[in-house]
Amino acid sequence: MSHKAGFVNIIGNPNVGKSTLMNAFVGEKLSIITSKAQTTRHRILGIVNGDDFQVVLSDTPGIIKPAYELQSSMMDFVKSAFDDADLLIYMVEVGEKELKDEAFFKKITNAKIPVLLLINKIDTSNQEQLVEQVQLWAEKVPNAEIIPISALEGFNVREVFDRIIELLPESPPFYPKDQLTDKPERFFVNEKIREKILMHYKKEIPYAVEVDTEEFFEEENIIRMRAVIMVERETQKGIIIGHKGSALKRVGVEARKDLEKFFDKQVHLELYVKVNKNWRSNQNQLKRFGYNQK
Repeated sequence: MSHKAGFVNIIGNPNVGKSTLMNAFVGEKLSIITSKAQTTRHRILGIVNGDDFQVVLSDTPGIIKPAYELQSSMMDFVKSAFDDADLLIYMVEVGEKELKDEAFFKKITNAKIPVLLLINKIDTSNQEQLVEQVQLWAEKVPNAEIIPISALEGFNVREVFDRIIELLPESPPFYPKDQLTDKPERFFVNEKIREKILMHYKKEIPYAVEVDTEEFFEEENIIRMRAVIMVERETQKGIIIGHKGSALKRVGVEARKDLEKFFDKQVHLELYVKVNKNWRSNQNQLKRFGYNQK
């Protein structure tokens, strides 16, 4: 029996549903999902295995014009998604008319590999609007196969996945068949905590935050974790902690519940807040947090 395998890289503007689609394919919540832009900062691989296939999915940050060093590093993750793709998923949402970066758009229209253009969130549109959107994107990206979907509602998700397998090249698997992702456990601890911060804090706070899991000890019945929330200023530290520690406690409780589901084990989570001035513009700090990998 022949075996298919390949890298399927998902790109698009912020908040079009890339992470929702990836998680729907993988069946695990690997990428954090919130209503805020720039939720995904890294390139995250999710691996889906079958007897005769291995699909290596890659969720990337939404395409933006970088304003500081962290965002430049995020766009480097997007650029790298073009380098190793066997198949490209370009995701748009209903009502969208362009990609925020012309150079990326040219890479898509000139791609020599198969391109699936997915029009997401069709559950929020009507038939007339959808027909207009399909025509618009067929003219803009003539090399793409266009499929309307609703990643949230699961509409056409299975059909897209079946089409991906059809288009993949014959190849042995790239990763062990029981592997789910390329990221270490601590990465997902960081992401679950960051997700709660994105959900509960406003304005600049979530974007000035990075999480670093300093300790991760797995015992037979419990995992003990200690994580530090980095902020850029003392005022932000006070906001993260809240009155008598109430805001930080809420983040900790919600993150712990998610982590217990993710690891299927009891979790003890300690959270601390530290000021790390201007980490988003500091090359060494960014490297430490897994950015600036060039």
